[in-house]
Parts: sequence; C-alpha cells; structure tokens
Amino acid sequence: MEKEGVLYLVTTPIGNLEDITARAVRVLKEVDLIAAEDTRQTRKLLSYLSIHQRVISYYREQEEKKAELLLEYLRAGQQIAVVSDAGTPGLSDPGSLLVSQAAAAGFQVVPVPGVSACLAALVASGLPTDRFVFEGFLPRKPKERKARYTALAGEERTIVLYEAPHRLKETLRGLAEQLGVDRPVVVARELTKKFEEFWRGSLGEAVRVWSEREVKGEFTLVLAGCPVEKEERTEADYASFYQEIRQRSVAGEKASTVIREVARREGFSRGELYQYYLKNSD
Repeated sequence: MEKEGVLYLVTTPIGNLEDITARAVRVLKEVDLIAAEDTRQTRKLLSYLSIHQRVISYYREQEEKKAELLLEYLRAGQQIAVVSDAGTPGLSDPGSLLVSQAAAAGFQVVPVPGVSACLAALVASGLPTDRFVFEGFLPRKPKERKARYTALAGEERTIVLYEAPHRLKETLRGLAEQLGVDRPVVVARELTKKFEEFWRGSLGEAVRVWSEREVKGEFTLVLAGCPVEKEERTEADYASFYQEIRQRSVAGEKASTVIREVARREGFSRGELYQYYLKNSD
C-alpha cells in the first residue's frame, strides 16, 4: 500500500531544551524530511536529541517557493515535519501558507503542540486569561504601528504581543500614548531560560523603568484589556426584566435558567437579578 504524505507541525523549545515533548522527538525521528526555519539552529536541537534526519531550509523570504517544493514531496508520499527556530511553526513564524495549501490539496495536517511564549506569559501574568487576543509582532513601519496602537486601545480582552529587544522602548512609549499610562502591563523576558523575568506595573512605569535598563533577550508583553464601564442599572431595568422572567416562568420555563440567560444577555449580575426576583415574588 502506497504511503500517504503527512505534514506535521512540530513545536520546539523556546529556550529550555527540557521542554521538548516525547511525541515531538518521536515524530522528528520518524519523518522523511524536516523543513526548518533556520537549519543551523535546528541541527543543534537534532544533535542534542541524536536525530539524523534530512533537513532543508524553509524560511519566510522563500516561503512560497519552498511550499511548492514541500507539496511535491507530500504528493510523493513523504512525511514532513515543519519546525521554526523556537516555538510553533505558523505562529509568528513561517508555516501558515504551507498548511493552507497542504490542507486544500487534501493532505493530513497534524499539529504536535508544545511550549508557547504567548501562553506561558499569559498564564503567569496575573491578568484575565478567559478571553485574550494574540497580536504577534507589531508592524515595523511607523504609520502601520500607530494604526495598530489605535486599534488595540479599545480592545477589551487581554492582549499578548511579541517584541524584539531593539524596539521594546519604542513600543512601550507608543502603547502608553495610545492606551494610557495607567494600563497594566506585564513585560516577560527570556521565557523558560536561565534569566527568565516577569516585570509588572503600568505602561507609564514601564516606559520609565525600561528606558533606564539595558534591553536584552526575547520579550512578550501582556496588557490588560480596555476597562469596561459598567452601566448603572435602574429600578425600571430590574422591573422590566422581572416581568420577562415572570412571564416565561408561568409559561413553564425554569426561573433560574431564565435568570441566567437574561443576566448573560443584558450584562446583569445574576445574583442581584435573582435576589430582585425572589423579593418581588413574595
């Protein structure tokens, strides 16, 4: 039976080699070919793991050309692992174009997950993690960067973005100007490495502190979302929704279910709405 081509997206460590998963090691040993963003960096990892598979380059400047070559290998039944320098291919690194084309051509695409700077910084930030937006790297051109700052100013979810060390100070200044100096921020540096650091404070404080520090390493910024102003609820609001809950309860729906639905829909406190319902149902 002819072997079918499979594309594996293998996450590699972002600084600590102990973070490589057993599954990633197995896949890298079993595939026919490894496509790497930086072959020199990947060969160091493979040497550490005693893996001797064939490696070819797959980097952003040649992404389209290399994607076509890799598709040919898939058509020939080859099993291919794509890896980036560090982290997950396709996430702020080359890979998404190849995945799109491979999936469209009917090939199986298999993610092999692992450590992520985005998630590591988010969960250790102390900021809300239930809803967040990943911004990746901000544009390099000043006009485009300013447009992104403006767009992020009203974002209510927690924001995670990556930044290069030589642009960190400029980025913090731009964010402070557009999002406000009081916006909470966590500056995560050198995640999973020996000198890992989490700095916490406001954007205004971050501008001051990091302008005086020597900036080295890889940075992930986690920003609090735009504060949501809570609308004052009047007696008339409660009375209106009490009537809806009452009518639906009479029609056979469970009062607690209706209260939960109305509270979620209208942004009410479920507890306060429930107390109002009990008080007026006597």
